Amino acid sequence: MSAMDGLSYVSPVEIEKKSFEIISEELGEHNFNPTEELVVKRVIHATADFDYATLMSFTDHAIEAGIAALQKGATVVCDTTMVAAGINKRVLESFGGEVRCFIADPDVAAEARDRDVTRSAVAMERATSLSGPLVFAIGNAPTALVRLIRMIEHDVIAAPALVIGVPVGFVNVVESKELAIAAPVESIVSRGRKGGSTVAAAIVNALLYQASGGRREAR
Repeated sequence: MSAMDGLSYVSPVEIEKKSFEIISEELGEHNFNPTEELVVKRVIHATADFDYATLMSFTDHAIEAGIAALQKGATVVCDTTMVAAGINKRVLESFGGEVRCFIADPDVAAEARDRDVTRSAVAMERATSLSGPLVFAIGNAPTALVRLIRMIEHDVIAAPALVIGVPVGFVNVVESKELAIAAPVESIVSRGRKGGSTVAAAIVNALLYQASGGRREAR
């Protein structure tokens, strides 16, 4: 008897519906408000990791600020192409927004080498040239998150509508997230070592779906 015996076809819509039913059941009681809960569930759906129920941290108006910015056509600045690839661009573009990621730009790599800093840090500096509402989605590099927060603190860049700070790893990851939580900016952060590009994209998508009244379209 194989592992496939007894399995029946389930449509993509039913898979997602059933997945969220399981998440709701296993999540149990929590202290998140309804809009935060939708974000946490989307992250758990993307990772199958219920640790995020205790790791996710929201400033008081993070959800509202993020949704409002997206509805106004915000630019979502990502630290990696993987974050950018995971964002539902059709919903974002329906509001007039776009995704920008500078990490692969040749001049960013050259400047990073010359200054002996990470490309991620230089990529955040490139965002100072952008206008309009900004949402930052940082899912990989703590150096990107630190550089962004330092620029905000020193008025190098105006405080964005929202900072999503969920880098993953071991070196300066925890510290960068705590820096973001303490900064004068609305933020959504996963405390501790866990995070990643998938988590960052899931958070953006959760906000987009709320901004659009639950509408989802293929990326």
